[in-house]
Amino acid sequence: MWRSLRPIGRSDATGGYRRYAWTGADAECRLWFQAQAEARRLDYEVDRNGNQWAWLGDPSRGDAVVTGSHLDSVPDGGAFDGPLGVVSSFAALDELRARKVAFRRPLAITNFGDEEGARFGLACVGSRLTAGKLTREQAYELTDASGITLPQAMETAGYDPSAIGPDPERLARIGAFVELHVEQGRALDLSDDPVGIASAIWPHGRWRFDFRGEANHAGTTRLVDRRDPMLTYAETVLAARREAELAGAVATFGKISVEPNGVNAIPSLVRGWLDSRAADQSTLDTVVTGIEKAAREYADRHGIDLDVVRESFTPVVEFEHALRDELGKILGGGTDRKVPVLGTGAGHDAGILSESIPTAMLFVRNPTGISHSPAEFAAEDDCVAGVTALADVLEGLACS
Repeated sequence: MWRSLRPIGRSDATGGYRRYAWTGADAECRLWFQAQAEARRLDYEVDRNGNQWAWLGDPSRGDAVVTGSHLDSVPDGGAFDGPLGVVSSFAALDELRARKVAFRRPLAITNFGDEEGARFGLACVGSRLTAGKLTREQAYELTDASGITLPQAMETAGYDPSAIGPDPERLARIGAFVELHVEQGRALDLSDDPVGIASAIWPHGRWRFDFRGEANHAGTTRLVDRRDPMLTYAETVLAARREAELAGAVATFGKISVEPNGVNAIPSLVRGWLDSRAADQSTLDTVVTGIEKAAREYADRHGIDLDVVRESFTPVVEFEHALRDELGKILGGGTDRKVPVLGTGAGHDAGILSESIPTAMLFVRNPTGISHSPAEFAAEDDCVAGVTALADVLEGLACS
């Protein structure tokens, strides 16, 4: 499975993946998922929001156990973020069948669409729509860098966007959702454990900072006469680092757009996107407020106009304690062995769904801690340990 999926959407130049929602690479990943489902004689379907499902058993019975993740990527992303969860889900089902277990609850494997938000700027679009956290009207307003709207992209890819929106009937069928993911950090490496259980997802969001100045000639305009928004943006980037360090949080300006974007032209507009995350809401508020305050002070000093828009936000997610504890018992094997429980600063579909259905997450060790990069890595032995752990969890939840 891993070998057959690995080439899809991979850049020869960087070795990273460019699997953006509703593109050719995304379509290939979807065909791969469908082929894996059909090869295992699972009932395959695509829901109203473009999410893929592979069912074992009758979903109308309800109380289903669902696992899976996503197959799309960030720009030049790694091979493991998302795909490891989907591949491991199919492999875990293979393991359960090899064990000849009897299923007492329906089981499903899913691929949620547009989890990374690389194309339309909003993460977890497929699960947000399903859970009612993104309305049809809001989804219709999403556009990519080329001005293509989400509905247009779906139509071009052969999907009908007219039915997108909340899917409470589908969620009502699900009794538990367990997502396996490569760890995006080094906690398991430092504790020397191959697999861990998620406790919570930090609150996080994305803010757009628009710095507006005055375009002018780079060679003939005196420094004192300039209204250069790039200076204010640069000072704001440094302020973000300082505020995050002081609060024990993280803040990153990782995307920028410049107009007119000429080497010999002073910019008229610098637009930067801030990603910030913290262990609790109060800390996150302090960081973002501090960054915006500093940005406005710099803007006033340089004669720059500034607009700040919050484009997305996800509050802290505490995974259901009962399900989390059940995973701990299953993986502990009835012994006193403790499976590490750790928080994460990364958002996931499991976090989006957590208000609607019981959700939990398993993490597989990442020895470098690198993620969203071609250098992202997990050792084969640890990946196998993750499959075994997921199979144990699914057996404990879905089988007699």
